[in-house]
Amino acid sequence: MLTEEEAATLSGHDEVVSVFEDPMLQLHTTRSWDFLDSLSGVYSSFPIYNSFHGSSDIIIGVVDTGIWPESPSFSDKGFGEIPLKWKGICMEGPDFNKSNCNRKLIGARYYKSTGATSARDSNGHGTHTASTAAGAHVDGASDRGLARGTAKGGQPGCRVAAYKTCTADGCPGSAMLKAMDDAVHDGVDIISISIGLSAAFTSDYLSDPIAIGAFHAELKGIMVIASAGNDGPNASTVTNVAPWLFTVAASNIDRDFQSSVILGSGKVIRGTGIHFSNATRPKAYSLVYARNAAAASKPVEDARTCLPGSLDPKKVSGKVIVCVMPRDAVTTKQIIKVVVEDAGARGLILVNQKEKIRASDFGRFPFSEVDMTDGYKILKYILHTKRATVIILPTVEVKPTKPAPVVALFSSRGPASLTENILKPDVMAPGVSILAALPPPKTAKPSTPEFGLRSGTSMSCPHVSGAAAFVKAHRPSWTPSMIKSALMTTAITHDNMRRLVTNTSGLTSTPHETGAGEISPQRAINPGLVFETTTQDYLQFLCYYGYSQKTISKTLTKATKFSCPKKTSKDLISNINYPSISIGGLRRGQRKMIERSVRNVGPERNVTYVAHIEAPEGLVVKVAPKRLVFEENVDKVSFKVWFYGEKSASKRYHHGSLEWSDGYHSVRSFFSVNIN
Repeated sequence: MLTEEEAATLSGHDEVVSVFEDPMLQLHTTRSWDFLDSLSGVYSSFPIYNSFHGSSDIIIGVVDTGIWPESPSFSDKGFGEIPLKWKGICMEGPDFNKSNCNRKLIGARYYKSTGATSARDSNGHGTHTASTAAGAHVDGASDRGLARGTAKGGQPGCRVAAYKTCTADGCPGSAMLKAMDDAVHDGVDIISISIGLSAAFTSDYLSDPIAIGAFHAELKGIMVIASAGNDGPNASTVTNVAPWLFTVAASNIDRDFQSSVILGSGKVIRGTGIHFSNATRPKAYSLVYARNAAAASKPVEDARTCLPGSLDPKKVSGKVIVCVMPRDAVTTKQIIKVVVEDAGARGLILVNQKEKIRASDFGRFPFSEVDMTDGYKILKYILHTKRATVIILPTVEVKPTKPAPVVALFSSRGPASLTENILKPDVMAPGVSILAALPPPKTAKPSTPEFGLRSGTSMSCPHVSGAAAFVKAHRPSWTPSMIKSALMTTAITHDNMRRLVTNTSGLTSTPHETGAGEISPQRAINPGLVFETTTQDYLQFLCYYGYSQKTISKTLTKATKFSCPKKTSKDLISNINYPSISIGGLRRGQRKMIERSVRNVGPERNVTYVAHIEAPEGLVVKVAPKRLVFEENVDKVSFKVWFYGEKSASKRYHHGSLEWSDGYHSVRSFFSVNIN
């Protein structure tokens, strides 16, 4: 470990690229692919998860907690020889041999700076994300009987390489950067990273190991997909916001897990939750409101929300307790579970007063979560009943549910804190109660199939990694930015009720929550037009952000010759050729022009696209030209968009879209403009 003085001395040497504190990053913790296909409305003889169509040469590098190689999700049945481009290795350890790799799991590395001794995954996070992106078909998969069906990744035909950079203590930034550089040199095509720094601790791009490593990958034509973080629903919490990263928010799918309760009166209330109690026949227990079970000298309001130390075990033991979820973000459901279990409760009914409920896994502890309306009915029953009782029924799977997709409450939101002139997150994908592979119990054989339900943008990220591999399999010559553009401009903005996608509050979502919308891999293989964001765009972005040419060259790209423009300003960031548009500051009465260019990748060379603008009240938006004409020798066309903040406009972000259509393709770009 260097002292501050030693670090300052080292950073002065020309041979040293950069010196910054080694940050500790955090993990962002299968029906989903069927759900995405059903949303797309596109018929295809190649369902995304069924085809080896060109995908067996595509390698996804998963930077995570390692991998459980014996899982049937990584079976190499049906695979041919490993692609010649692969230059990686299968690192051995005390519990991991070279024979653990195969023609599916073609590489594995671990990093001693994490304290790991092999690439084996004891956490399960890396195994889950890898199998979500590219897991083989496994029949009869379930989480202890729930969500039973065939598990599969987005591209079962892809190869997987695992890079173990994380343990229970976190993910050292030094290991992250080394792993990404190793993945580039090993020959991966896509890097999937369900990890990140909290937005509150991300000071700039050039001290973020993921941003640096991803830039190195971008220079080599390798796409890097990263999770947006789990700090929602607060604004400006999105992480992994460098424009060369593909940043993924999370949504639910059309499946839920119901844990209903039967009151002593016979009334059935349908709650949500996942629990696996041993009882073959659920038993009736006395029912107590936590407010009435306060420990001596403890405030009843603390007891009502089941805060640590607030309950009297004598009043709780042997009963089912009703707690009200506190509004603060500190006391989690798992903390409440521990509190009531320690007090001797036999079950928990949690009244959630602030969010659309997501099924939480409480293991063997009987549990049900209800909204305020049903919570009031339960409390009314307790109040008017001398000996209130309740039965918590076993969890059952419910599908299809509506609406879906809905933005997950935990999914981090924009605008990006480092710069509001790039719209983040980029897209949204399934990340709630996703079934995928896990390590088996310690007492089981290593090859025992094990699957589990997990939630987080960690789960949505590998969905996009699998989708990107699907697009690349069909469009092998496309660059990362072309694939990114295709997935953004074809994304779905309506739910399965044909209404605009909403958030957990039931309000219409904004691009700061969904990005361009829910990915639609089938649509993305034929987007019509694409926005190409080049290395030059990214270098200019860094110049506009305020970095000197010397700092950029030294930290990121010694081999690439470039010079910063004479005029640099953060306002100019909005002009890099990104598939979406964000303007972090537009004064009332001010007009701002943004320029973009698109390339025709559709089947017709002679084609005309017509503009359609959806602008909110208070923001005037105009485009020129209104028609984009492509010909045999003209496949790239530029256009300009003017934004004008009306003097009566409210001071806030205004969201809308610009859509180009040739009658068949619809190419949608979202814009977010902050009028102040």
